[in-house]
Amino acid sequence: MIPVLVADDEPMVCAHLRTILGSAGDIEVVAQAADGAEAVEAVIRHRPRVVLMDLRMPGVDGLTAIARITALPDPPAVVALTTFDADTYVIRALRAGAAGFLVKSTPPEDLIGLVRVAADGHTVLSPSAARRLVALSADSRERGEDARRRTAGLTDRERDVLACLGSGLSNADIAARLHLAEATVKSYVSRMLVKLDCANRTQAGLLAHEAGLVAR
Repeated sequence: MIPVLVADDEPMVCAHLRTILGSAGDIEVVAQAADGAEAVEAVIRHRPRVVLMDLRMPGVDGLTAIARITALPDPPAVVALTTFDADTYVIRALRAGAAGFLVKSTPPEDLIGLVRVAADGHTVLSPSAARRLVALSADSRERGEDARRRTAGLTDRERDVLACLGSGLSNADIAARLHLAEATVKSYVSRMLVKLDCANRTQAGLLAHEAGLVAR
């Protein structure tokens, strides 16, 4: 089973998500929270594998909660919930450590599939969405310069792997594209996350876009 925590201050949204996810045989909503502080406490208490986090909540907001949760030992994958996919809050959530984002109007079958993807440690962010979010960033020029500085020390092969992360590819897909063993790709990714000071694959993929490593 995939234990999931839903954090949203709208009870109807929580009930809707609980109904959808409860219809999947391998997903269980183990708790819900009405603000960020409750979400952090619920993560510590229930140890979910995936957290669906609304970004705009009273009290402690979703952005603050994401940063606190991803700083915990062995944190769950946190997926930001948003009303609009082109939302400047989303890019802040990704930089805070979110594994990706979901629009609240996502069809039920897609929502279930994306929760499974997040539970497996993969990115919940399409390349087109990443490009839109980078374009939205008011400080994109400065971000681009910083991203190029951070990636300057990578080897050519590491840059290739990073670009693949920016394209949303899985380890298996990267291995096939670059003619590497999947275990080798996993090792590259793990080392790069440390080298680039990225919390997860999504942050690394976003960095690849900001550094101009992904074709637009």
